[in-house]
Amino acid sequence: MRPPFGIYLHVPFCTVRCGYCDFNTYTATELGPAGGAKGASVATFVDAAISELDLALRSVGTDRPVSTVFVGGGTPTLLPPQDLVRFLDAVRERWGLADDAEVTTEANPDSVTEESLLVLADGGFTRVSIGMQSAVPQVLATLDRTHDPANVARALTAARAAGLAVSLDLIYGTPGESLEQWRTSLETALSLEPDHLSAYALTVEDGTKMAARVRRGELPMPTGDDEADKYELADELLTAAGYDWYEISNWARTTADRCRHNEAYWRSHDWWGVGPGAHSHVDGERWWNLKHPATWARSLAEGDPAAEREALTAEQRADEEVLLGVRLREGLPTDRLEPQGRRAVAGLVADGLVDGREAVRGRVVLTRRGRLLADTVVHHLVGSAGA
Repeated sequence: MRPPFGIYLHVPFCTVRCGYCDFNTYTATELGPAGGAKGASVATFVDAAISELDLALRSVGTDRPVSTVFVGGGTPTLLPPQDLVRFLDAVRERWGLADDAEVTTEANPDSVTEESLLVLADGGFTRVSIGMQSAVPQVLATLDRTHDPANVARALTAARAAGLAVSLDLIYGTPGESLEQWRTSLETALSLEPDHLSAYALTVEDGTKMAARVRRGELPMPTGDDEADKYELADELLTAAGYDWYEISNWARTTADRCRHNEAYWRSHDWWGVGPGAHSHVDGERWWNLKHPATWARSLAEGDPAAEREALTAEQRADEEVLLGVRLREGLPTDRLEPQGRRAVAGLVADGLVDGREAVRGRVVLTRRGRLLADTVVHHLVGSAGA
């Protein structure tokens, strides 16, 4: 039986480039007046994206109803909401949507209105993921985020009124952010009662504006201990408020509130990534598109926007199953491990990284400390086998 099938759309446009961001995004200034090619501008992007759906249809066939659609970026809601609905309609026309399909778009708080959210909900979107990042103006300024913190509540209220489920995305470990400032962000987010909450540790990526500021000594480099303290605080407050972790960086009120599209990534299901730089995984093959919007659009018009392709070996697939599986609340069955990995479990339990009761039941489930040291756990589970 083939696994569930999802669609991801990468919208590469942003109003400004945040100093910490190394995502495949472009401002209007970087792209030029018309983006350099049809499909490389806000006005023409969705037409090109729909043409990639035709390419996907020829490849995977029509017998795979779509379980999840996720529109990310960039700032997807810089596109007119009618264009996002038009893309969803194109998915529906080609494959159909599962009866309980989850359809999500990311959004900046300042990039949506009551009217635009109603258009999305009426068009079939079920969920919006709002980039809150922080509730503290000083922290937002360090991140080069331009939204008004008060607009998070406005956007969430409007999304709820439209009938959409809501997730809030937070970032911790911003240079100079105190533990109390992080607490303020968490408590503010919880006061809004979202259905789902994500909290990601900031990584200072080479080549970003923030990395240059750290290198010049203008900002302090975040430390592992500081980020660990902030993760533990997040888990304590969220758990106390009734949210359960289901993946290391994600918490939900109920199982139904989990992001099923992201779960598909962690469970190695199939998805087709549409747009510049988007990654895909179908029937054991993985590929990723050319990154620049103009290059992607031109190559798409010529028949193939992929930059590279790979087929994982059986050993790579097994290692990836461990890498991704241990991140999940349900954990990984120990019988999926190689013998060396199974022998390592007892030591991980003794070190307080793996739940002992779950291990007795035949599953590797991380403790809170284990979540902080997930890479170490994976190294012991697969590294002992030479991976």
